[in-house]
Amino acid sequence: MEYISTRGSAPALDFAGATLAGLASDGGLYVPREWPRFSGDEIAAMAGLPYAELAARVMQPFVGDSLTPERLLDLTRAAYGRFSHAAVTPLAQLDQQHWLLELFHGPTLAFKDVALQLLGLFFEEFLGRTGENLTIVGATSGDTGSAAIDAVAGRDGVDIFMLHPKGRVSDVQRRQMTTVLAPNVYNIALDGASFDDAQATVKRMFNDTAMTSRFNIGAVNSINWARLMAQVVYYFAAALQLGAPARKVAFSVPTGNFGDVFAGYVAAQMGLPIERLIVATNVNDILHRALSSGDYSQGTVTPTAAPSMDIQISSNFERLLFDLGGRDGAAMAEQMRCFDNAKAMQLTNAQREGAAALFTSNRTDAGQMAETIRWGWSKCGQLIDPHTACGLHAARSSGLPSDIPVVTLATAHPAKFPDAVERSTGQRPHLPARVGDLFEREERCAELPGDYAAIADYIAARAVPKG
Repeated sequence: MEYISTRGSAPALDFAGATLAGLASDGGLYVPREWPRFSGDEIAAMAGLPYAELAARVMQPFVGDSLTPERLLDLTRAAYGRFSHAAVTPLAQLDQQHWLLELFHGPTLAFKDVALQLLGLFFEEFLGRTGENLTIVGATSGDTGSAAIDAVAGRDGVDIFMLHPKGRVSDVQRRQMTTVLAPNVYNIALDGASFDDAQATVKRMFNDTAMTSRFNIGAVNSINWARLMAQVVYYFAAALQLGAPARKVAFSVPTGNFGDVFAGYVAAQMGLPIERLIVATNVNDILHRALSSGDYSQGTVTPTAAPSMDIQISSNFERLLFDLGGRDGAAMAEQMRCFDNAKAMQLTNAQREGAAALFTSNRTDAGQMAETIRWGWSKCGQLIDPHTACGLHAARSSGLPSDIPVVTLATAHPAKFPDAVERSTGQRPHLPARVGDLFEREERCAELPGDYAAIADYIAARAVPKG
């Protein structure tokens, strides 16, 4: 399997190369040269597999010769052995049509663990072959940072520098990052910055030859294909439990950066019978506007009770636009250049029509979010976090036929956002025992201005150079 850039001019890489590179050298995102596809019989044969075995089966075509099937299975068993639920990503039924896919049973209580526990093992595996050190630079709106840090803390050959917007993540999210005191972990709070600012800094660093010539810079954000690939698996897991491939299933996905829902698109390209992918946004609705009217224009980020979705530039959307636009790298590069300059663009007819075949979208405001949290508790006995509430509101508003099961991705444990949940339900969710002492742990974090030069200087003074 070869990986090509969405912008057409970076060299093609194998899976190991794409995993370590993260962002392509031309500023694009790596995607497989072609989508592997399973037959209906092959999908049916996956029913009943333990999650680690299902993951190895689904991911093997993407991994190619970079890992043997036996080694890939070893790594998936190691990654998912750390989850607190034997099913790894269990389904919970809400009513006759709606289900929650619980993706928060990993070490940091968010869906990012499903991919990042495995990505940390991939890094260790591939770096062990080269003897090089990897400098991970990432940006987080809350959950990516803690999951990535947990995955690589203390691992040989890796240092991680994680940027977050100061004051714009929950206390639990912040502490899950800043209380990890491993010597290879560096947390950076950016003063006066949004997540989009932090993400722009990361992308700029990947294209800064003064940094890339000195350090092997890698990515854990969903710009890294390997992370997105691991998220494809739980679409198969949920659909198989609900009758696939004989029965179609719909998914509602709370998303800001588009990576989690693009994983569903990949599953559909692989042959999984998905009726509809519902893109659920909060009031930071660039994706809803793009899919409903073709208007992909950056707005001002509005802080909400669902901070991981407080995003106005959705990096992974480029992967979808590339695929729907005929995989024309030069055209994609020009389209993104225009967006970078104007902070706005219109989707082409081909992109809009292609997206409409599988995607719909929905925007959830603060009142609808709170009402959905109340409904989940009062009618179903389920406490859900604000991000999941955006997805569930979209699912319940979808108007899909009653014989189509609708799975909402429950992306975070409600205890990560206790204030919002308590305001809506009167119930204060408690942290699981394994992280119950979080607020007694020591914190360590650097505070920097949202200035590229200051951030680059900080990283350069602490990272391990090439060679």
